[in-house]
Amino acid sequence: MLGVGFYFMRRNKNIDDYYVGGRGMNSLHIGLSVVATDVGGGFSIGLGGLGFTMGIAGSWMLFTGLVGAWLSGVILIPRVFKLLENHKLFTFPEIFGHLFNARVALFAGVVSAVGYLGFTSAQILAGAKLASATFPTLSLQHAILIMGITAVVYTVFGGLKAVIYTDTIQWLLLMGGLIFIGIPLGYKAVGGYNGIVNTLDPSFLDITNVSWQQLLNWAVTIIPIWFIGMTLYQRIYASRDEKTAKRAWFIAGIFEWPIMAFMGVLLGLFARVAIQQGLFADLGFSTVDSIDSEMGLPVMLRTVLPVGLMGLMMSAYFSAIMSTADSCLMASSGNVVSDILSKYIKIKEKDLLKYSQITTFIVGALALVLATTMTNVLDLMLLSYSFMVSGLLVPLIAALFFKKKNPLAAIFAIVGGGSTTLALEYLSKEGFVALPFGLDPNVFGITISWVLYSIVSNFSNKK
Repeated sequence: MLGVGFYFMRRNKNIDDYYVGGRGMNSLHIGLSVVATDVGGGFSIGLGGLGFTMGIAGSWMLFTGLVGAWLSGVILIPRVFKLLENHKLFTFPEIFGHLFNARVALFAGVVSAVGYLGFTSAQILAGAKLASATFPTLSLQHAILIMGITAVVYTVFGGLKAVIYTDTIQWLLLMGGLIFIGIPLGYKAVGGYNGIVNTLDPSFLDITNVSWQQLLNWAVTIIPIWFIGMTLYQRIYASRDEKTAKRAWFIAGIFEWPIMAFMGVLLGLFARVAIQQGLFADLGFSTVDSIDSEMGLPVMLRTVLPVGLMGLMMSAYFSAIMSTADSCLMASSGNVVSDILSKYIKIKEKDLLKYSQITTFIVGALALVLATTMTNVLDLMLLSYSFMVSGLLVPLIAALFFKKKNPLAAIFAIVGGGSTTLALEYLSKEGFVALPFGLDPNVFGITISWVLYSIVSNFSNKK
């Protein structure tokens, strides 16, 4: 991975190469990069945790990824390419700059940069959890440093081309590792179908064992990210043309669900069977409650895989984790340089590449620090998603579909939606409030964002 980063460091000539891959990538590289970025290691570990706690019904989480990919391919991509006919875009918030004004773009840039900083941290934490569970002598903090520094270094040097090409390599590694090593050996270790059926409660094998509230919470968090995700806009801009981008999004959707969804939850389910059969007792995990649900998968791999194959499987997972970490790091860095710094500092074009690399390094360092303070990968990922979605979805709909666009209303929607979600997330976790019907704070954040946009827009138009 470091070699690919250094190779493209020598090939990158300008900011176009660094942030949008020279705008000439093909659909297969783009599609694999999109799914590697979206699913990656964080969701791989998170899916394992879902399989451990709820069984194969956890696969519905990534069904929302397929829906989001295909919807954005049909609705969003054509409108973005219309803008690209007249404007040279690098980031998602620049769309707000052209359709609202520069101030709205600045607010959107801050929200996107902060959200992707959190998402980068979640990926580094996912890699560290996997490493420390697999190699007992490696502490979580040391694992965070190893995973983080590697991903940050090759991303700083190579830019988006390095990210997309390493994503392709990393995704193929993960798929090969799961299909040929992880799933068959895990299945055999727990006694095959009879071992699974005789050990688990039948609800774990029931694909309908999921509440409507859970489906709604996943849908309102994950589907909109396909419309406001900076990493995805960078890949739209990097595509040769509209047809290439649409084909890439179709490929990504199929890989999300059913392929990756079922492979991820099956491995988590095997880990649940293994612990109930007592396979982890020698490691100090004798009951389901004695282990973090997201650690079940790496502990199972460590238990059932022989030396050599375990190394290959770990490299596959580490690759997947880095494939998401590097993309999110590029997104946050792009927001900081293009949407925030460039508004206050006049940067000469010849210096943009250097500023971008320095910024990527600083954002990566911050993500490392944040990773050392968090404990749950899926929670951190979904919180980062929710913060961006609740702040940016409503203004994006208004920008692309409303005839009258109100910049002041967009700013109120961004600030009100994002802050509502963060506040409710904290208050509900601390036990100060109980949200009705078990709904996610993001549902209320999007609602507040919509209400604020409507009120401020109507008031301003009348005035």
